[in-house]
Amino acid sequence: MKAVGYLQALPIDHAESLVDLELPAPEPGPRDLLVRVKAVSVNPVDTKVRKNRAPQDGKPEVLGWDAVGIVEALGGAVEGFAVGDRVYYAGAINRPGSNAELQAVDYRIAALAPKSLSDAEAAALPLTAITAWELLFDRLGVKEGGGAGRSLLVTGAAGGVGSILVQLASQLTQLRVIGTASRPETQAWTRELGAHVVVDHGQPLRPQLVAAGVAEVEYIASLTHTEQHWSALVDAAAPQGHLALIDDLSGPVDIMTLKLKALSLHWEMMFTRPLFGTADIAEQGRLLARIAALVDEGKLRTTVSEHLSPINAAQLKRAHALIESGRMRGKLVLSGF
Repeated sequence: MKAVGYLQALPIDHAESLVDLELPAPEPGPRDLLVRVKAVSVNPVDTKVRKNRAPQDGKPEVLGWDAVGIVEALGGAVEGFAVGDRVYYAGAINRPGSNAELQAVDYRIAALAPKSLSDAEAAALPLTAITAWELLFDRLGVKEGGGAGRSLLVTGAAGGVGSILVQLASQLTQLRVIGTASRPETQAWTRELGAHVVVDHGQPLRPQLVAAGVAEVEYIASLTHTEQHWSALVDAAAPQGHLALIDDLSGPVDIMTLKLKALSLHWEMMFTRPLFGTADIAEQGRLLARIAALVDEGKLRTTVSEHLSPINAAQLKRAHALIESGRMRGKLVLSGF
């Protein structure tokens, strides 16, 4: 089968940072779907793994943690799926990824793809939707329909996860949603997705929040550059509030600053359930099914902003470079081998 991978952890401008490959088709395990991949999305995790995880035993590493495809075969323990189903999923970080014609994925972390979306549009959703859902409802502990009289501050609200989180919070809770974005086009995008207030994270946060009538925020989702904004986020947080992170800290933060306000710190990592095979691993499949229903009901929208084709090394290099620029709005997808 065709695939794209790498044999050395290299900068994206290196000729062999990503290469076209021919690999054996995977054999599905008892709980696996064997999926013929139609479209994929590229996320910051793809670039981080490529730069930092060297392939083992000379075997190529295949990236990709978002996919839409057609089920070609089923493991013996699979339930609820059939050959020919069109599915979407984010996969597992410890298994070969979706940048290949065929991929084996645990059925418990997959769901039927939204019927109203194309393959490319649907491929933009799984990883960011899982992350945003788990962050809002599992980590921060907000209840669906709840949050009345409280605020959620989302830093980097125009990015992949932020674009879904803003929608989920504005559609499924009563929270006042405040997004941060630094450019006119990303600020407009954040408002379009449902943010009630948009502020510029390149400027001091507190004066902007006060000007918007927000004295303090009970929930904070810091999605990027947390160490740069740490002091401002702690300052903006309400006593006994909650701060959730998803990014890899590139510098130290002083967690003792949380103590005076008795702030809670939460980490979200969407790969945790499949990586450790947790007892509730099937929650990811269930929440993706819920996301698909919300999309088909017109309550959530895809966040595609860039669509490349085909899925090959040249186009994936371009995609990785765009992600690494740090200026992406929404999601970047690729389709067709």
